[in-house]
Amino acid sequence: MRISTRARYGMQAMLALALDEGAGPLAAKEIAERRGLPEHYLEQLITPLRRAALVLSARGAQGGYVLARPASSITLLEIVEAVDGPFAVEQCGCPAGAAHLHGFCLEHALWAELKQAVDAFLDARTLADLRDQAQAVGRAAVPLYDI
Repeated sequence: MRISTRARYGMQAMLALALDEGAGPLAAKEIAERRGLPEHYLEQLITPLRRAALVLSARGAQGGYVLARPASSITLLEIVEAVDGPFAVEQCGCPAGAAHLHGFCLEHALWAELKQAVDAFLDARTLADLRDQAQAVGRAAVPLYDI
C-alpha cells in the first residue's frame, strides 16, 4: 500500500507552512524550494487545500499561503482527503453487484477493516505532530519522503 504522490506533496506543502507557522505568508515558489517539490505541481495542490479550508491565500508582493487553522487542529486525514478524496484501499475482486460466497467475502472484510485502521491512524495524527517529528530529527529543511 502506498500513499499517492498528491497526498505526499500535499503533506509536504502543509509541513512547510507548519514549520513557518506565525511568520506570515509563504509564496508557492518558497514552499516548493523548501520541500523539494515541483512548483507547477504544488500550485495544483493549493486549490483543493484552500477549498478544504486548510490554507488561506494572501495576494500582493508579500502574498502567499498560510495555514487556515493551527497545525495542531489539522489532521493528516484532512490533508489526504483534500487532495485525493477519501483514502482508498484495494477492493475485493468480486464483480460489482455479485453475491459473495455464502454472503461473506473475506477479502472485502479485511480491506474494509484496513481502511478503517488507516483512516483512524491518519485522523489521530496532526500536522503539528508531523512538524514536531521533523524538528526532532533535525530534518526540517530536508524533504521527508517517508511520511
